[in-house]
Amino acid sequence: MTPDRAAGLTATARALAGGEVSSRTLVEHTLARIEASQGTLNAFRIVRAEAALAEADAADRELAAGGRRPLLGVPVAVKDDMDVAGEPTAFGCQGVHPTVAEDGEAVRRLRAAGAVIVGKTNTCELGQWPFTEGPAFGATRNPWSIEHTPGGSSGGSAAAVAAGLVPAALGSDGAGSVRIPASWTHLVGIKPQRGRVSTWPRGESFHGITVNGTLARTVADAALLLDAASGNHAHDPHRPPAVDASAAVGRDPGRLRIALSLKPPFTAVPARLRPEVRARVLELAERLAGLGHTVEEADPPYGQIGLAFVPRATAGIAERVAEAPFPALLDRRTRGAARLGRLLGGVPLRAARRAEALLHRRIGGFFENYDVILAPTTAAPPPRIGAMLHLSGFATDRAMIAACPYAWPWNVLGWPGVNVPAGFAPGGLPVGAQLLGPANSEPLLISLAAQLEAELRWHEHWPREAVADSPAG
Repeated sequence: MTPDRAAGLTATARALAGGEVSSRTLVEHTLARIEASQGTLNAFRIVRAEAALAEADAADRELAAGGRRPLLGVPVAVKDDMDVAGEPTAFGCQGVHPTVAEDGEAVRRLRAAGAVIVGKTNTCELGQWPFTEGPAFGATRNPWSIEHTPGGSSGGSAAAVAAGLVPAALGSDGAGSVRIPASWTHLVGIKPQRGRVSTWPRGESFHGITVNGTLARTVADAALLLDAASGNHAHDPHRPPAVDASAAVGRDPGRLRIALSLKPPFTAVPARLRPEVRARVLELAERLAGLGHTVEEADPPYGQIGLAFVPRATAGIAERVAEAPFPALLDRRTRGAARLGRLLGGVPLRAARRAEALLHRRIGGFFENYDVILAPTTAAPPPRIGAMLHLSGFATDRAMIAACPYAWPWNVLGWPGVNVPAGFAPGGLPVGAQLLGPANSEPLLISLAAQLEAELRWHEHWPREAVADSPAG
């Protein structure tokens, strides 16, 4: 096997196990691609060059001795809100942050599967916004158009995978932060069930709305990374029953009842589905109907679900701000959100948590008539770099809701969702659609996504800014 940016996670793991390539060679080429792209895409906050090469050498020794693990020697990246031993966790913030002593549980499990962590990818400050920019690191750019954002907050992971720098990466999703950048960079993005991938050393991240998920070019690769990262720390409060995501990839989903939901959930400011996105989602609905599924327009009974989101999100920001080593360097919008979070962190937060059970019953009842929801992931294609960077807090919220009103309810519910590429808006900008299901429905969503992928073959399309002229290209 010649190292190639087009080789996905599954193929790379297979080639390593078969002795077709060494981990050292793969990691060297990965580091070269990252270095060649960093001045343009700026996907990484930290590149672990020396440590990754040492880990690759150790993987090669294990492979030579007959050792086999699911990702042994495979280079992957993680978002910079996850602890990697010996590295700082800045989470998009300015300042020189202290190194952490231990891997977070998700990273520990990736290492247990044999993965080589080549670096930590950029994210906006405390993961709040659907763009990946800020004074701490500059702007991370979209490989499909470097004048546009890859989205956020897992924009660095999305840019790295979309450009072929790494075959897959972990991100986190608190209001769509895996699914939004996956949509805007033509990737598969899996937001799993709450607790599926541990967020430890935090038992709950942002009061349970944030989960760790996976980004890859194919459903099989996203599922393989999900399987490798899944599992719990002994003290995790949420411990869903295990699923085999990879086994679901080749499974026929059967004939499903699919609700096409185009109406945004209730938001305090206007949100309108742009016609170029609507057209792509309708085309996807037609494809699903052509595959034998029953597709009809229907919207879940969301009600005032936003009242269960805002206290959890802002109280989570307030907690992170209280821990920040350099609070004076934080964005004014972050400080404003933290002030609101301190106000909402008592009775409103407790009410928001209690409301989840009612929402589960009400929206869960919708799944008595439908198996899966198909919805836009975003209302608009990716904005230009800088479009939201210097807005006031209120103006940022308005712009964010207008562009991304669809993803966050599933964070309140804690249920799985999968972004699938839906094609391109005029001008060549990617857009996506979500497959949404009830609790623990990852296998069903993954099997349906894989069925679509077999028809649409979205992984065969590459952006202009993929680093084809690097040593591995």
